[in-house]
This record gives sequence, C-alpha cells and structure tokens, in this order.
Amino acid sequence: MNKQKWIVLAAALVLMGGAAGLLRQLQSHQKLGRPAVKTSPIAGSQRLQVNLPAYVPGYTNEVLEPDKLTLDVLPQDTSFGSRRYVAPDGFASLVNVVLMGSDRTSLHKTEFCLEGQGWRIDRSVSAELNVRMDWPYPYDLPVIKYIATREFDINGEKRTFKGVYVSWFVADNDQMTARHWQRMWWMARDLVTSGVLQRWAMVSYFSVCLPGQEGATFERMKKFMNATVPEFQLVPRPKVAAKAARP
Repeated sequence: MNKQKWIVLAAALVLMGGAAGLLRQLQSHQKLGRPAVKTSPIAGSQRLQVNLPAYVPGYTNEVLEPDKLTLDVLPQDTSFGSRRYVAPDGFASLVNVVLMGSDRTSLHKTEFCLEGQGWRIDRSVSAELNVRMDWPYPYDLPVIKYIATREFDINGEKRTFKGVYVSWFVADNDQMTARHWQRMWWMARDLVTSGVLQRWAMVSYFSVCLPGQEGATFERMKKFMNATVPEFQLVPRPKVAAKAARP
C-alpha cells in the first residue's frame, strides 16, 4: 500500500472514530420524544400499548398480540398495536403499529415484514403516493403502497392471492414520511440539533384480495384509513394540516 492510500485509510479511521464518539455523546444526553400515536402504559412493562380504535362502525375486530419471536428479537422497549378489522361483506384489513423506544433498531424497511411472510412484491406496480385524509383536518398522508402475490394451499388446491400493503412512518412535530431513509435522516438531524430522539412509529394497513381486485381493494382501504387513522394518530396538528390543504 503506497503512502497516499495509508493517508486516506488513516483519515477514514479518524472520521469513523470521531463519528462513533459523537454518537456515544449524543446518546448519553438524548431525550426520548413523545409518541405520535395514542398509547397507554402496560403494568410491569417498559412497553406501551398502542391504542388502535376498539370500535369502527360497520366492522368487527379482534386484537392480535405480537408473537414470542417478535418480542424476543426486537428491543425490550418496542411497543405494539395490532387489530384485524372485518366488514360484513368480507373485506378485511390488518392494522399494525410498531413504536420504537430508545433503541432505533425497533424499526426497519417496510417491505421486510411482507417478504418475511412469503409475499412476493411486484415493484413495477408498487409506488409512493399520497392518501387524502378528510378529517379532522384535510391533509395528504405520504404512504408507500406495495402490491404482492402469494400462493396458498386451500383444500389441496393452490390458489393465488394478492396483497395490498400500505405503510408510512410518523413521529412527533408533525413528521410523516413513506421513506425509510428520510425517517433515518430526520431522526439523526433531530438528535444532533435538539438532543431529542424522536419516537418514530411504523404504521401499516394490509388487505388480501383476488387477482384483478387490487385497485378496488385499495380504494376501499383509503376509505377505511380515513375512518380509522385519525382515531389513533396524533399528527398532523391544525396548522400543518391547514397548510397542506391550501392549493
């Protein structure tokens, strides 16, 4: 290795060491931000319960508890909320919220959960977009929509189903994004500028349908989101929502 390469390597090591030291210092003085979703304490636990709506007109629902593997793998102060809502005509949507605590590894790229359950994402028909929310204030909610495919064995016959998965990240101070990298950037920025580690949550809605019904299912999901998101998501606040509503 020539002299110039040694200098570059040494400079890189110094920068890495300095960055690590800065992060340790920031972490030792950081304050944990407020959740941007409704929560309640769980007796004897450092986790919180994310309070999804227990009653939605026209739907029955059931609470789904995180499995043991999820509880063992994710940091011990990760919090959850999960319910499955079903309409009389068979339309169903699984609503899931994962809320980080002081450990940022609670959250990951949104597609990991979907692919980990055996769904194949069709990226050619997946996209980032805005879902227009009507209340309590009009605003555009940035989401990522994935269309996925999976085969199930039903009574010995293989059948193909489609999954429509919609998700986004949300934090205090009216921060909402569909992008994992943007969430990471905002989290680092807030930690450096204010000493606050924002308590980000990942929210997802998931519905299954037959091939060819993806568009209609997504339209139904948007209506369902309008009825349920404001019941548990605490942002945006009035001034931000009013600004978003202006042409």
